[in-house]
Amino acid sequence: MRLVVQRVTRAAVRVDGALIGEIGGGAVVLVGIGGGDDETRVDRTADRLLGLRYFPDDTGRTNRSIAEAGGSFLVVSQFTLYADTRRGRRPGFTDAAPPEVAEPLVKRFAARLAAAGVPVTTGRFGAAMELELVNDGPFTLVIDAE
Repeated sequence: MRLVVQRVTRAAVRVDGALIGEIGGGAVVLVGIGGGDDETRVDRTADRLLGLRYFPDDTGRTNRSIAEAGGSFLVVSQFTLYADTRRGRRPGFTDAAPPEVAEPLVKRFAARLAAAGVPVTTGRFGAAMELELVNDGPFTLVIDAE
């Protein structure tokens, strides 16, 4: 499981030009599910993300979790996080989980975040999405669950 987490002041996702989700301050989480990922890894990674302190406190230090900062998550599935670019000029995606495995795990990840009391909005699995965001900082984390 791989995540790209971008702290944002606002973000939105559209499918076919229609707005399907938006957040104010919080984090956009791009989620890649790998071939060996399972529910245990998804839960552990969600809990890890919930506990990370990457939001500023009153002194500007990154001492607050997303819940402490009052932020929201926008979770978007992105299998291309598993792109293999070591050979040739076209990325390969054989390390990404197939859709029938990945989709329920992405949904579980989003549900785990929401169960912790943080508002969660999602993209649409498998859709061609337009994602717009204003990166705050910029502050971006790459989390590899392995």
